[in-house]
Amino acid sequence: MNASSPVAPSSARATQSVRAGYALFILTLINLVNYLDRYIIAVALPEIQKDFGINDAQSGLLGTVFIIVFMLASPLGGFLGDRIPRRLLVAGGVILWSLATGASGLASSFTALLLARAVIGIGEAGYGAVAPSIISDLYPREQRTRMLSYFYIAIPVGSAMGYGLGGWLTQTYSWHAAFFAGGVPGLLLGTMAFFMPEPRRGAMDGPDAAVKLPFMEGLKGLGRNMAFWATTAGYTLMTFSIGGLAFWMPTYLVRERHLWLEHPGRVGLVFGAITAVAGLTGTVAGGWLGDRMDRKRAGGGLWLSGIGLLLAAPCMYLAVNLQDTTLTFAAIGVAQFLIFLNSGPINAAIVNCVPPAFRAFAMGLNVLCIHMLGDAISPTLIGQIADMASLHTAIAINAVPVLLGGLALLLGAKLFRESVPRAQQG
Repeated sequence: MNASSPVAPSSARATQSVRAGYALFILTLINLVNYLDRYIIAVALPEIQKDFGINDAQSGLLGTVFIIVFMLASPLGGFLGDRIPRRLLVAGGVILWSLATGASGLASSFTALLLARAVIGIGEAGYGAVAPSIISDLYPREQRTRMLSYFYIAIPVGSAMGYGLGGWLTQTYSWHAAFFAGGVPGLLLGTMAFFMPEPRRGAMDGPDAAVKLPFMEGLKGLGRNMAFWATTAGYTLMTFSIGGLAFWMPTYLVRERHLWLEHPGRVGLVFGAITAVAGLTGTVAGGWLGDRMDRKRAGGGLWLSGIGLLLAAPCMYLAVNLQDTTLTFAAIGVAQFLIFLNSGPINAAIVNCVPPAFRAFAMGLNVLCIHMLGDAISPTLIGQIADMASLHTAIAINAVPVLLGGLALLLGAKLFRESVPRAQQG
């Protein structure tokens, strides 16, 4: 008996590790499809404009309507995610948005396409707010930044696939075909999510972690959590800028830089490849460095994120002011690397500075803020500035929010040391 007693704990840890790895794998694949669906429309936009005869401001609404619905539904998704099995929200949301992506390809009018994009926002809200809280309950605090960075690797890879797949299918077949192809993987993954492990809330935060919390009490505590709000402010400024740039950059490269006018889909392939490489390396580096910085001092990961944004701002400005095409793409790649450094650290900071019982709602509220004041308005604003001046001017001034976002994250890093103990105490 004594010889065999150590085996049981070891076997249990191995089983837990496999279950956690499976859930992280499924959630990451879903996040990849999430961003693939979002960015197909960016590279297909020139053809959609031709078919429906819409201007830049109207085109920006395709991004804005999706984000508005997504952000408004996210707090509700977070509220439910703190109270019902989260895998059900994940599975149902993925299946809904995948059906709506396929329906986008059936749209025969601008209004129908707007409606389909709105439904995609509802589906994604059921998933986006709860996935980080699931991961935080699968892995201990000292591993969360790294594990969340693996989850957020899907952002650059999925975005790149959206640009690449959307560009190739639009060029080879039509923009309708691009949306049809984008909807299929999510239907499969949504079904798999029904069988995903559901960890206990606060499972990795110790016996004193608050796993049950009255909503109004949690809301008051969140209102006083200045580290959360400083982090959200920095995240919002960054999201405003990169959301608009991601939507408009392929169109800018074709229209104003006159790249591959005969084959505009190639812009999506090149831009997507740069996004994939820079985003993948930046996200992995951010997860590894963020864990190291957090072990050295509270808020270390946020400090890394703030420095990354401060360095990214001049690179974004140079990207549209350098005349050489190679240097332009190099500046884009460096800026993306520096921005994606913060994917793991900034989200780890959010889940770590709030009680486990309130994490899903906190993430949902964060989603509301970063999109309501961020990329919900930036595609349309950039389109309006482009109509009044030029797309070059509209994109160039978007380096400013990134700079301000970096300063806000540095402030959040200073505040983080005080807020974490309060969050752990509930």
